[in-house]
Amino acid sequence: MLREIIRETTVRIAVYQNQPVFGEIEHNLNRVLDDLSEHQFDLLVLPELFATGYLFADSAEAAALADTAGEGVTFTRLRELAESKDAIVIYGFPEKKGDKLFNSSLAILPDGGFHCYQKIHLFDTEKAIFLPGETGFFVIEHQGVRIGMMICFDWRFPESARKLALAGAQIICHPANLVLPHCPDAMITRALENNVFTITADRIGDESRGGKHVHFIGTSRIIAPNGVILAEIGDTETGFRMVEIDPVEADNKIITARNDIFRDRRPEYYWKDEC
Repeated sequence: MLREIIRETTVRIAVYQNQPVFGEIEHNLNRVLDDLSEHQFDLLVLPELFATGYLFADSAEAAALADTAGEGVTFTRLRELAESKDAIVIYGFPEKKGDKLFNSSLAILPDGGFHCYQKIHLFDTEKAIFLPGETGFFVIEHQGVRIGMMICFDWRFPESARKLALAGAQIICHPANLVLPHCPDAMITRALENNVFTITADRIGDESRGGKHVHFIGTSRIIAPNGVILAEIGDTETGFRMVEIDPVEADNKIITARNDIFRDRRPEYYWKDEC
């Protein structure tokens, strides 16, 4: 169980890559849960919008498939998974909050509690569907492990991962629906520049709707603080990967005897000429 694993200093972190059928939430959930039924893990990351699909025709369609945080069939069934595995489960979903729609991720704790992050940096057509997130970046601490969340295009802004790392995150969980080719390698840099573990959970396949087409590149990865790829799923396959890590490795920011990547920062100069 999670609490026992942490006393032994290792945590089993996992990523799952899927190929959802647009709008078929129950079907997509069943496939994921069937695939995960025989696996044990302490922290699992699922893709962005993993149960609904991505390419919404308009905000009304997204709203029809959206859930309030902590409600709905997706939350209910993944809460059962988190409780049965004594694990943290993180997944992406369209969130409705009053009359607002967000592209969000939810972290469900083993006791059924949850934390919701709303995507800060919206990509392309998402701007016609969702509002920019309002939660800001934050860190969850559970059983001594510190976890942060960001979603997909947040990767393109180094401030996202840096904000989480400065707040103490040891593991950055990154649900994604990647269409640009750069992110898998860029996340090596995000891990290196912050000395943290990163978990990018992507999807595969294509969606063509409303005259628009997108292709998703897969390549989900778990990356160590030293930039080593610990686990990877290919660009055409679905599935599950897990590795055991010691999250305390991410607390060491020392590069040489004279260099600490956080203590050596000079933020008074970084924004000096910002317009």
